[in-house]
Amino acid sequence: MTGTTAGPALVAGPAAQTPPPAPPAKRRQDRAGYLFLLPWFVGMLFTVIPFFASLYLAFTDYNLLTPPRWTGLANFREMLGDPLLHQALKVTFIYTFVSVPLSLAAALGVAMLLSRGVRGLPVYRAVFYLPSLLGGSVAIVLLWKYIFGLDGIVNGLLGWFGIEGPAWTADPDHALTTLIVLHIWTFGSPMVIFLAGLRQIPVMYYEAAAIDGASRWRRFRSITLPLLSPIIFFNLIQSLISSFQTFTQGFVMSNGTGGPANSTLFYNLYLYQKGFSQFDMGYASAMAWMLLVIIAAFTALNFLAAKYWVHYDN
Repeated sequence: MTGTTAGPALVAGPAAQTPPPAPPAKRRQDRAGYLFLLPWFVGMLFTVIPFFASLYLAFTDYNLLTPPRWTGLANFREMLGDPLLHQALKVTFIYTFVSVPLSLAAALGVAMLLSRGVRGLPVYRAVFYLPSLLGGSVAIVLLWKYIFGLDGIVNGLLGWFGIEGPAWTADPDHALTTLIVLHIWTFGSPMVIFLAGLRQIPVMYYEAAAIDGASRWRRFRSITLPLLSPIIFFNLIQSLISSFQTFTQGFVMSNGTGGPANSTLFYNLYLYQKGFSQFDMGYASAMAWMLLVIIAAFTALNFLAAKYWVHYDN
């Protein structure tokens, strides 16, 4: 009697193991996390939907009263020959490229003064920061309009020296200048950031440079600016974006007209006029997307140039 022995059973391999179910505590934490994120998701709906709706309206003729009619690139072609749009761009560019550098310079200068250990630093910091909170408000712009009026405080001070000042806010040659001064006055927010950055620079660098005979200007140029360059870059980007979006100052100063002689016709103010005064919402949407492209372009240029002057620890 012959018998056969069964060979070893062939095992295909380890069976695929399904991960064990998450413990109840972990599932509760996940649900809590999604619950806290729910307001953000809901808020995104109120951002994403208008975002794409404005993109569609930019290619239409829409007056808020009748359904939008597709016109293709007609709005963008019209923008090329719109003299008021060109004036709005000119005003906005002048305002941005003059006020932003001066505002950052003032912020850095005051921050360096306060970083020397001034007694009562929290009080000074609050005093300088307060205008940045109020500078864009209607009340401050009205106050500014009074200060630079024909019988305002500025002309009163000039009168003490026998100088007859103009009606600053009613003169096309000076109206924009008053708004630039207002923007420079609101340097508190970048100043606080500069102050925090200055306090992170090790004192030993300045001590070593002083021992080597470096002047204050040399220490500022070779130590302060390079080590503070990331914060300067951050404040520059923030200030550029904010300046391109200026609206309240021009609207209140000119009662919504952009005057005198369109000297304060900011881009956003003209966009408002087209969309909500003339009910040309398609054209206003095209302007909004053009502003997005302009801001994105200048932001990208700053990021490309940053590698030549922004220095990080690594």
